[in-house]
Amino acid sequence: MAWLGRWQHVSHMMITIFRSRLRPENEEAYQKMAARMHELAVKMPGFIAIKTFQAPDGERVSIVEFESEETHNAWRRHPEHMEAQRLGRELFYSEFKLQVCKLEREYGMPAQTANANQRTANEG
Repeated sequence: MAWLGRWQHVSHMMITIFRSRLRPENEEAYQKMAARMHELAVKMPGFIAIKTFQAPDGERVSIVEFESEETHNAWRRHPEHMEAQRLGRELFYSEFKLQVCKLEREYGMPAQTANANQRTANEG
């Protein structure tokens, strides 16, 4: 989405925040399943992005974005994803927390704007 210099209402975008800790004994199987889920997710209609981060204490956080509730729910109900969820509960995760959110507004400053402002300040 383009920066408009003001609040931008995008109430239809869905964001999932997935916090988890892996069981070390199943990490190899998890990595294979995670690669397959990524491969599927990026091909889903409405998929925007996924980013995963890991804290020093081992907690993992994934942020997943879909363009609408409909496209998000299609991913949630995808048969292979449902099987991955089952395996996650049974084998891969020692704990997890899932938060599904509707985006109310989005704003920010793209890096190119920051660089342009820096160049203008340096030129003056």
